[in-house]
Amino acid sequence: MATNDIESVNPETAPLIETARHLSYGSEPLVRAQNIGALLADRAAATPDKPFLAYYEETGRVCEYTYAEFYAAVRALSARLVGELGLRPGDRVATLRGNDPYTVAIYFAAWSAGLAVAPINGGEDDERVAFILRNSEARVLFASGANAERAARLAGDDLPVLTTRAENGRAEYALEAVPQATRPILPGSIRPTGQASPGAPTPAEEPSAPVEPAPRPFAPDRALPATTEALLVYTSGTTGAPKGVVLDQANLLTDAHSIAEWHRFGPNDRAMCVLPIHHVNGTVVTLMTPLYTGGSVVLHRKFHVSTFWRTLAEERCTWVSVVPTLLAFLCERGESLSQYDLSAFRHIICGAGPLTTELAHRFDAAFGVRVVHGYGLSETTCYSCFLPIDLDAPAYRHWMFDQGFPSIGCPVSANEMAIHDPGGVPVAEGERGEIVARGPNVMKYYFKRPDANADTFADGWFRSGDEGFFRRGEDGRDYYFITGRLKELIIRGGINYSPFDIDEVLSAIPGVQAAMAVGFDNAVYGEEIGAYVQRAPGSQVTADEILAACREKLPFAKSPKVVLFGDEFPVTSTGKYQRGRLIPLFAAWRDTQFRDERR
Repeated sequence: MATNDIESVNPETAPLIETARHLSYGSEPLVRAQNIGALLADRAAATPDKPFLAYYEETGRVCEYTYAEFYAAVRALSARLVGELGLRPGDRVATLRGNDPYTVAIYFAAWSAGLAVAPINGGEDDERVAFILRNSEARVLFASGANAERAARLAGDDLPVLTTRAENGRAEYALEAVPQATRPILPGSIRPTGQASPGAPTPAEEPSAPVEPAPRPFAPDRALPATTEALLVYTSGTTGAPKGVVLDQANLLTDAHSIAEWHRFGPNDRAMCVLPIHHVNGTVVTLMTPLYTGGSVVLHRKFHVSTFWRTLAEERCTWVSVVPTLLAFLCERGESLSQYDLSAFRHIICGAGPLTTELAHRFDAAFGVRVVHGYGLSETTCYSCFLPIDLDAPAYRHWMFDQGFPSIGCPVSANEMAIHDPGGVPVAEGERGEIVARGPNVMKYYFKRPDANADTFADGWFRSGDEGFFRRGEDGRDYYFITGRLKELIIRGGINYSPFDIDEVLSAIPGVQAAMAVGFDNAVYGEEIGAYVQRAPGSQVTADEILAACREKLPFAKSPKVVLFGDEFPVTSTGKYQRGRLIPLFAAWRDTQFRDERR
């Protein structure tokens, strides 16, 4: 075992992880490339002039790369990483950047050279950023914009920081190894739309110091094993140090294969990316999958509700991946789609957060656009399951609207799924338990966390920590549902209650825009149930009305006892609600004993 493997996995855990990373039946999905660099090289050779990556800033479309242009930029950057910085296979680079083509090029340049990327969310606080920089053992750090100065301060003297800057409204992408004074322009750096050959700076972009001759372009090693580490992504929990999820190139290729296979994506498909690419959803779904199919992607620096549908139409996108929060934003804007030609568009992929039946209904009524709901985690590379795309309208409504929760669908070919009890024993249909998975899209392990690995892989499956159940469909497939995080279960008087159940009731109350059930400390029952509510625009719904509506659907023990109103919900950068951050708001009711006045 390599040093990192020994530090991360106890000997007794290693065979359990090996089992969890393979299917228990048949042959595993075959990918059409030995490694990511070879895949990119093949795409550039086969379709050099085909657009691969278009980019939108807040002001509109900025630039576009063909496969050949993007591949040239990646080769040039790989040469810098290997030749100038002396990085070698197995080393890691960290990124503290937003969505832009240069960040995408960093990823693929690193993978082509056998390096791993540790993406860091710029929204994390300094303590967490510093922890990730130390824990990831990154050799260099890429930073941009407002994060550049912050990165240099947090990185310390031993970690070179590679920065970018902007002049006169144009992007100038420069390599700067702190404290090095020179800023050589990277060959193949992105060019604004309409500019001449890639990498040729305009006079306004001339570097302030002499440019060293570019090193010989780098050719990806086709013999690089697919087991080479590709990503070290850190979980975004609200308490404790984040855990580093280690994914190899085979993980990324396999999950991209399964996503493309499930949705029947091909070379004529064009994705739109509005999610942050420091997260596996943005990286695997909307960068790797288009590359895998030979398609293309329209990358946005940020999601903008005002231009979402227009850009989909103008760019002739066929699909987009979002989180439920973005569906809510689109519903709130309520834009008419009749003004747009969306004839090329097929469907929306949605996951990475709790989708309520109320929101699914509202979006369907407003737009009539099909949402293909799915589920997955960083630990399973990204998606583990989706609703089938071939469901007719009645079947789609059945699984999305009629079960109390929108189904997260059926397992993709990269993994199998089950529901287990606390002892690792499969439970019966309809019974709640822990969602578990195994297959070649399961992570390698948590980095340097043998304790977490021993717990997570205790039964030879990846244990998700999510509660759920399954129901067998008339088509013979098992349809899965998620009902909450096991650690978020509200334990009132020794009885477990899923907050997702209560969320569904709250969200269906007239006048409620969005709501979350919150388990808060209570001296009488251990935990009690509160509700954090955002009113719909113009609504005057009161706390008493909300409590009464809940009592019509839920028993007293499971009903909220306190309602607090707010305008914003704490969410991660990918739109996941951070329920735990609301708990302190209910501290005033810690010693209150709530009684059922109707009895």
